[in-house]
Amino acid sequence: MNSPVRPDRPWQRPAGPAADSDFIDLKKIWHAIWSRKWGIVLLVAVVAVLTLFLLSRMTPIYKAVATVLIESKGTPVLSFQPAADTPVELSEYLQTQLSLMQSRGVAERVVRDLNLTEHPEFDLRQQPGPLVDIGGLIDTLTGEEPEPITEAEVMDYATQKFMERTSVWVEGKSQLVYLAVSMADNLTAAQATNQLAQAYIEAQLEAKVDMSMTAASWMNERLVSLRENLQASEDRLQAYLDAEGLVDLNGVGTISANELSLTGDRMIDARRQRAEAESQYRQVQSMRSQGWERLASVPAVLGHPLIQQFKADQAHARSRVEDLSRRYGNRHPAMVSARSDLNAATASLKQQVEQVVASIERNYQLAVANESSLKASFDENKDRIQDISRKEFKVRDLQREVESDRALYDTFMTRLQETTATSDLSSTNARVVDAAIPPTEPSAPNKKLILVVALFLALVLGIAQAIIREILDNTFKSSEEVESKLGLPVMGIVPQVPRKLRKEVSHLFERSGDKRFCEAVRTIRTNLLLTEASQPRQVLVITSTAPGEGKSSVSANLAFAMGQLHRVLLIDADLRRATLDKAFDFKPGTPGLVNLIGGNAKLEDCIHTVGNVDMIAAGAVPSNPLELLSSPRFAKLLEVVKGRYDRIIIDSPPSQAVSDAAVLSTLADAVIYVVKSDSTLIPHVQKGVSQLQNSNAPVTGVVLNHVDIEKAKKNGQFRGYYDHYGYSEPQTV
Repeated sequence: MNSPVRPDRPWQRPAGPAADSDFIDLKKIWHAIWSRKWGIVLLVAVVAVLTLFLLSRMTPIYKAVATVLIESKGTPVLSFQPAADTPVELSEYLQTQLSLMQSRGVAERVVRDLNLTEHPEFDLRQQPGPLVDIGGLIDTLTGEEPEPITEAEVMDYATQKFMERTSVWVEGKSQLVYLAVSMADNLTAAQATNQLAQAYIEAQLEAKVDMSMTAASWMNERLVSLRENLQASEDRLQAYLDAEGLVDLNGVGTISANELSLTGDRMIDARRQRAEAESQYRQVQSMRSQGWERLASVPAVLGHPLIQQFKADQAHARSRVEDLSRRYGNRHPAMVSARSDLNAATASLKQQVEQVVASIERNYQLAVANESSLKASFDENKDRIQDISRKEFKVRDLQREVESDRALYDTFMTRLQETTATSDLSSTNARVVDAAIPPTEPSAPNKKLILVVALFLALVLGIAQAIIREILDNTFKSSEEVESKLGLPVMGIVPQVPRKLRKEVSHLFERSGDKRFCEAVRTIRTNLLLTEASQPRQVLVITSTAPGEGKSSVSANLAFAMGQLHRVLLIDADLRRATLDKAFDFKPGTPGLVNLIGGNAKLEDCIHTVGNVDMIAAGAVPSNPLELLSSPRFAKLLEVVKGRYDRIIIDSPPSQAVSDAAVLSTLADAVIYVVKSDSTLIPHVQKGVSQLQNSNAPVTGVVLNHVDIEKAKKNGQFRGYYDHYGYSEPQTV
């Protein structure tokens, strides 16, 4: 659970909107930077000197640049060209060529052509070794001989170094490629750049020639296989023709087709004739059982010319009989002759009818036989044509196979001849536009830029360090911070004294050593007296958070200031770290507070007068200082000296180090808390004050000690106060 917030402890209050950290105080940041300006200037100066030193040690590097034009498709030299890869997009093609320019193969060619393995910048054998050769030390300790450097290692090192110093780029969307080599030797850099471009072009030419030769070799092998395939397909065609006895398949097919057509026409006629004969035959057959007279009435029989003639002869003979029968009797010779003629005509008619009927039957049988014969011939011709069609299809298939193999063989033969003819044709899509010339100015290092960047980074680092230190500096710097965070009044602000006076800081007020310091002590005395009202504060305890904050010097100088007005006794109650005897050069073994409480010395023997102030030193260092200060003898001692002095100032141990200050505060009328400016952390001070207040100590106010007045004035604190009053002559109140 959270402890309740006391109104006299503002540092325990929760931060409100006013304490929102989103607000950026630019003025405070500027003051933080300005207060540390000399540190920033020193950092920038050191960085500048180091940068200049390093720049003077750097070797100038020269960059030679050559320009190469790379076309995606070159102008044809002949009407036919050697085999090439499938064209790709221009950007992809250029990126591929850039990678080829920076390839290891091209780099090795340049190193080999220029003999860069002997150049000092690329020779592994001339490179300085490491500062500490661990491998060499191990070989020395083990007695092993170091392995000699091989030619392969020298070549590999030179190639790697050359690749690291090579750069290739394209500007914009053009097809101009820039090659650059950076070296300390400007002449060699130009030679290496030009050789790099030439090596790339030669590598491209060799690649094309190798590709053409590889294609020709492959096509030769393929051509043998295609020739075998063509020969096999021709043999299969000829074997089939021989097996089937085919010579002119087209002529045979045409004759068979014509025969089939004629046979079809004849079969149609035969079918028609058979139908007609069958019709007559059916008529005759249907009347045969009814006598020959009915047969004579059949249209097929009746229409016969002879039947008509015989039928006319019969009719004429019957007409003659009928005429004679009206004149003569049956036995009349004329009648007999006429009947004899009629019978002869009827017999002839009957005979002729039978002959016609027989002829009709024969015609029908012939028509049927003729139709059957033609149908058989048609079927035979049709089967033969189908067989010819199948053979023709097979022949066509074999011929297509032969033609396909021949076309493929001819194509490969033509392509092989073209490739063979162009295998030694030197053609490339790259050419040097501008050759590299030895540069006169080094490209690196850019000393001005490096120096400017180094100074800028140093300045930024110094400013960042100042701001970070300001942010992390959680100490008291002004009286406003003390009052807002502790809720206690500031009794005085003690300025920082010059270094030459710090050894005598306890005597400054007594000797008027520093006017500003003395004026600050008078201000503390005045503020303390003004807070007393009608009840004087006789016993005054002065403490701090930690050692080294100046509480002892404040106690001594405040005692001298009080001594101008009252009888003052200064007691050194810091039994663990006594300072009074050292500050005022008391003799070793001088009896003090420890001796008084222990009953080993008299009060008169322990009191020493310095100026207008009586002092009691700490005495011998005890083993139980807290027990001595908590003992009734110490309280009785205070009662005794209260009757003899108007003011008793006790120099107490720090509140955070031990509990002595809390014990002494219970016997005091007022407690002054000393805080060292820009040193003690705020949470530590808050904790120390809180511990005293929890012991019901009468904490009266705070003294902000060791304040850098010049720095505070630049930060906008205490402006004008010491300018007007800090140098005034000491006055008595």
